[in-house]
Amino acid sequence: MVQKRSFLASLTAIAWSFIGLRRKKDFDVDAEGAFNPLYVLIAAVLALAAFISALLLAVRLAVS
Repeated sequence: MVQKRSFLASLTAIAWSFIGLRRKKDFDVDAEGAFNPLYVLIAAVLALAAFISALLLAVRLAVS
């Protein structure tokens, strides 16, 4: 049985996946169901909010 990941481990995995850097071994563990779906949803929303904030900041700096 695969041990479930903590929220911080899930957040780290989502962050590395967001920029496209994941080891094959980690991907295989993730595919076996190591993530808690609620943690993935929360981490994805946080990553999306950070990405949108960074884009808005870049636009604000470029325009002003």
